[in-house]
Amino acid sequence: MDLVEVEGWTLDQRRAVSPQLRAILRSRIIRNDLRPMSRLSEPEIAKEYGVSRQPVREAFITLMNEGLVEVRPQRGTYVCKIDYDAVLNARFVREAVEADIARKLASEGHDLLVRDLRAQLTLQRDVSKDSPERFMELDERFHMTLAQGAGVAKSWGFLEGIKSQMDRVRFITFEEFPIAKLIDQHERIVEFIEQKAVSGAEDAMRAHLREILNSLPRVQDLYPDYFENSHGLSGEKKSQHQEERP
Repeated sequence: MDLVEVEGWTLDQRRAVSPQLRAILRSRIIRNDLRPMSRLSEPEIAKEYGVSRQPVREAFITLMNEGLVEVRPQRGTYVCKIDYDAVLNARFVREAVEADIARKLASEGHDLLVRDLRAQLTLQRDVSKDSPERFMELDERFHMTLAQGAGVAKSWGFLEGIKSQMDRVRFITFEEFPIAKLIDQHERIVEFIEQKAVSGAEDAMRAHLREILNSLPRVQDLYPDYFENSHGLSGEKKSQHQEERP
């Protein structure tokens, strides 16, 4: 059998198995299907997906390098807790890159791109709060489309490699935070790009990516066992972040 499906996750055995397992397990960790400190059994996963233990071991190594799993000698492999500081660092880098992307797009004018983005906004509005997985896919597509439109698609690939901890928090916040507000922020970005309002597009993107600074402390309070750095931000740093202006 070439295709193996386990609880909605499909593995194509005609292709290299290890990268597929890495993508599947990464997605399950980010979506909180595999929660922080869950134990990952190499033989059990190999049996679950009908593969040998070698590709599972290789997938574990790549996930370990990404900070998503940890190997404890004599104890096993576990899903890492969310690294609070890594979330903040990833957000900082995303803002720097994507604010420049928004600025570039607004300075050039992109009628076809705006049309595509507006179609995406319509799809986003059709997603209910009960479908965080689907909205996250559409959200990723929206930001990737912006990077592609600016001719810097590789920058999005770079961001994907560093924002896994941020994505874990984002997925949790979709359950706690009104998706409608995120869509409104997306719409403001598109409007400023369409109007060729350079500063407006940049500021709208910065405000959008700073939203997590408001929700992150609350998410940590709700799920303290999910986080590695339980102290989070000091009161002084929280105040500084909350006072930031786009």
